[in-house]
Amino acid sequence: MPAVRGDGMRGLAVFISDIRNCKSKEAEIKRINKELANIRSKFKGDKTLDGYQKKKYVCKLLFIFLLGHDIDFGHMEAVNLLSSNKYSEKQIGYLFISVLVNTNSDLIKLIIQSIKNDLQSRNPIHVNLALQCIANIGSKDMAEAFGTEIPKLLVSGDTMDVVKQSAALCLLRLFRKSPEIIPTGEWTSRIIHLLNDPHMGVVTAATSLIDALVKKNPDEYKGCVTLAVARLSRIVTASYTDLQDYTYYFVPAPWLSVKLLRLLQNYTPPSEEPGVRGRLSECLETIFNKAQEPPKSKKVQHSNAKNAVLFEAISLIIHNDSEPNLLVRACNQLGQFLSNRETNLRYLALESMCHLATSEFSHEAVKKHQEVVILSMKMEKDVSVRQQAVDLLYAMCDKTNAEEIVQEMLAYLETADYSIREEMVLKVAILAERYATDFTWYVDVILNLIRIAGDYVSEEVWYRVIQIVINREEVQGYAAKTVFEALQAPTCHENMVKVGGYILGEFGNLIAGDTRSSPQVQFELLHSKYHLCSAATRALLLSTYIKLVNLFPEIKNRVQEVFRADSNLRSSDVELQQRASEYLQLSIVASSDVLATVLEEMPAFPERESSILAVLKKKKPGRIPDDVRESKSPQPTAIPAPVINTTNNNTNSSSADLLGLSTPPGTTAPPTGNGLLDVLGDLYTAPKVSPSTVQQNNIKKFLFKNNGVLFENDLIQIGVKSEFRQNLGRIGLFYGNKTQFPIQNVRPELHWTDLHKLNVQMKPMEPILEAGAQIQQMLTAECIEDYTDVPSMSVSFVYNNVPQKITMKLPLTLNKFFEPTEMNGESFFARWKNLGGEQQRAQKIFKAQGSIDLPATHTKLAGFGMQLLDGIDPNPDNFVCAGIVHTRIQQVGCLMRLEPNKQAQMYRLTVRSSKETVSHEICNLLADQF
Repeated sequence: MPAVRGDGMRGLAVFISDIRNCKSKEAEIKRINKELANIRSKFKGDKTLDGYQKKKYVCKLLFIFLLGHDIDFGHMEAVNLLSSNKYSEKQIGYLFISVLVNTNSDLIKLIIQSIKNDLQSRNPIHVNLALQCIANIGSKDMAEAFGTEIPKLLVSGDTMDVVKQSAALCLLRLFRKSPEIIPTGEWTSRIIHLLNDPHMGVVTAATSLIDALVKKNPDEYKGCVTLAVARLSRIVTASYTDLQDYTYYFVPAPWLSVKLLRLLQNYTPPSEEPGVRGRLSECLETIFNKAQEPPKSKKVQHSNAKNAVLFEAISLIIHNDSEPNLLVRACNQLGQFLSNRETNLRYLALESMCHLATSEFSHEAVKKHQEVVILSMKMEKDVSVRQQAVDLLYAMCDKTNAEEIVQEMLAYLETADYSIREEMVLKVAILAERYATDFTWYVDVILNLIRIAGDYVSEEVWYRVIQIVINREEVQGYAAKTVFEALQAPTCHENMVKVGGYILGEFGNLIAGDTRSSPQVQFELLHSKYHLCSAATRALLLSTYIKLVNLFPEIKNRVQEVFRADSNLRSSDVELQQRASEYLQLSIVASSDVLATVLEEMPAFPERESSILAVLKKKKPGRIPDDVRESKSPQPTAIPAPVINTTNNNTNSSSADLLGLSTPPGTTAPPTGNGLLDVLGDLYTAPKVSPSTVQQNNIKKFLFKNNGVLFENDLIQIGVKSEFRQNLGRIGLFYGNKTQFPIQNVRPELHWTDLHKLNVQMKPMEPILEAGAQIQQMLTAECIEDYTDVPSMSVSFVYNNVPQKITMKLPLTLNKFFEPTEMNGESFFARWKNLGGEQQRAQKIFKAQGSIDLPATHTKLAGFGMQLLDGIDPNPDNFVCAGIVHTRIQQVGCLMRLEPNKQAQMYRLTVRSSKETVSHEICNLLADQF
C-alpha cells in the first residue's frame, strides 16, 4: 500500500512484515487471527477512533482479504471513511468498498448516497474517486442510481477535463452492463461533439464510449464520422512536437489514432460527403508515407506504436474496399513486412493480406508475393505463422496459380505440423476441385492427398472424388488405372482402399484388357488389403466383389470362396455376415441378365453442394474467404450397396428424385372407411367449408414450412410437400377426393408473370380422381433471378356434372431458395456494416399481431430458410439471421435483424443484402408475420 504524503501507517507496515516473516501457514493464520481479534475489539470499543486509525484498520482488513481470508466485519467503518474530507481516507474507503462490498449488501443505499455527495463536490479528486468506484462496482443498481448524473457530468461545460475522462469511461462501463442507461435525442449530438474537445485525454476516453454506442445504434451516431475524420487528420498531420503530452516515442497520440480508425470501421465509406472521403484518403496516405520514413528511434516502442497505427489504417482500407490505389499500396507495404525479422509483424502481415486477397482490387497485387508466402509456409519456425501462410495461399489461389499452389501445399504436407494437417487437407481438396481444368489432375491430387496424409483425410474428401469420377465419363478409365497403381504400394492407407474398392467395382472393366490389371489381378490386389481393414471397409469391399462377379464372370468361383469363408459367413459383425450370405446367394441363384440388372453401374449423382467447404468453415469460422464457393456434386453412400432397378407402374412413383433428397414419394392408398389417408403426415388440419364457399389458401403460412394442406373444401383436399436445394426445387401436390364419387377432367394450370425469372415445369397427371383416392403431381422449379410474383395455379374439374374451378398461390416464395449460412458475431456485424448503403437495405416497423412471444418468433424464423444465429446480437431479445439466395444468375448474400419492443408491442425488421430487390422482397415477406 503506497504511503500518502508522509503518512506511512507504521502499524500496517509492521503487520505486513510479520506476515512475510511467518515460517509456516499455521503461523500466518495465527498472526492473522490475532490481528482480526484486535481490529474487532477496536471497532467495538468505547473509544472513538479517528480517521487515521479507521483507515489503518480498514487497510489491514483489505490486506487480509487479499491473502485469501474471509472478512465479515469492518464494512460500516469503510463506509464512514467515505464522508472524510481527507483524500487518503476517502481513497481507502472507496478501495475497500470496490473490492469487498457485494452489490446485494444492505449498505448499498448508504454507499450510493455517499457517492452522490462526492459527485456534487467541487473537488475534482473526490468526484474522480466516486466515478472510479461506480465503474469498479458496475452493477445495475449503480446504473439506475447514476444513469442521469454521469451523462450530465460528461457533457457539462463546467466539468474539468480530468473528470470528463473518468465520466466517459465510467459511462462506458455502465453501458456495457445496462445499455439503456445512455439517453438519446439531444444527448447524442453532445456526446458526439466530445470528439472536438481540445483536451486529448477527453477525446481518447470519449472515442471508446462512442465506439461502443455506435455498435449498438450506428444510425443514431452516424454524425461522428465527420468529426472522427477531422480529429484523425489533425493528429496524423501533426508533428510529434505539437502533441508533446500525448506523443509516445515520437508517434503522436497512437492510442487515439487507433481508436478513431476502429471507430470509422463501423461505417461504410462516407460516399454522401466527398469532402470527408477525400480527407480520410489523405489521412491514410499520410500514415503510409510516415511508415516509409526512416525511424526516429531504434527502440521497439517506437516501431510498435507506428505499426499499430499502420495496421489499423490497413484494416480500415480493407473494410472500405473502395480505393484501389490504397488497397494496392497496403498490399505492397505488407509485402515488406513478410521479410521482417520480427515474428509478430510477419504474422500480422500475412493475416491482413488474407483479407486483401479477397478484394478484386488487390488480389493481383497479393499474388506477386506468392514465392515469399510459400517460403514462409516452409521455413517459418512459429507454427502459427506457417498456419497463416497456408491461409493466405488458400485465399490468393485462382485458376492461374492453382496447380503451383496445390503442388507446394502437397509437398509441404509431408512434413507439416500435425496441428494443421487436417485443415490443409481440406483446403487442398477444395482448391483442386474448384480450379481443376483437367479432372485427371484432380484425381491425382486427391490420391496423393490420401497417400501423404491419409489419417487426416475426412470422409467428405474421399466421397468427393467418387462423386466426380462417377459424374465424369472422361476420367473414369484414368481413375481406375491410377487407383489400381496406388493400391500396389506395400503400405496403403485404408481410405485409399475405400476409393480403390469403389472405383474398381464400378470401372474395373475399363482397365481389364491389360494383363497387368486383369480381373483376377484386380480382385487379388483388393483382397490382399481385406484383412487389414475395418468392418465398414470390409463391407464396402464385399460389395465391390459382387460387382466384379457381374463384370468378370470368370472370377465368380474365387469370389464365392471368399463369401463362404467363416470369417465372413460367420462373422461376429452382423453387416458383414448379412452381405456375405446375400451376395453369395445372389451369385449362385441369379442369371447373368438378372445379375447385370441388379448390379448395373451407379447412375450419375444429382447436383448438390459440396460438404467439404462447410467442414472447413465449421473448423475455422470467419477465416474462409467469402468468394470461395462450394462446387456442386452429391455425396455418395459410404458403403456402395448395389443398385437394384425395379419397375413400378404406380403414378406416384414415376417422379425421379431430381435433387437427391431421398424423400420417398407419396403412394396411392385405398380409403379407410370414409376417411382419406393423409400421406403428408401434416399436423395442420384445414377447416372444412361448404361446397359453395371459395376458400383462399393462406400462402403466408408456407413461408415457414414446406409441408401442409394448401387448399381444402368438402370436395377436394390439395396438400403440398416440397424440398429445395440451392436454386432448384421440387414440389409434390397431393390431390385427395373426399367424396364417394369420382372427380373427372382434373386439369391444373399455372399462371405467373416472371417467366424469365422463375421456371416451373408441371408433370402431367391422371384426369380422373377416384372416390376416396389420392394422386400425386410433381412440379420442378428453378430460380433464374430474384422475383416477386409467386405463381398461381388454377385447378378445374367436374364433379357430379357440375364444373368447378379453384385458384391458389403456390408456396414458391423467394425465401425457399435460401441456403442457411453460419457466421460468428464478428463476421456478421462486419458484413452488416458493409451492406449499409441505402440501395442495399430495407426496413419496416410494424405492430405485433398479438402479445410478443419470443420462443414462437424463434420457431418461425428457424423455418424461414435462413440460418438463425443465436447469441450474436448484444440484445438477447433480438433475432439475427444469415443466408444466401441462390439463383442461376448469381448468389445474393442476405442478412436479417428483427428487433422486438415488448413495451410498445412493435417489431422493427431490417434486411440487408447485396441486391436492392432482394432486400425489399424478403422484408415484404416477413413483415406482419409476428
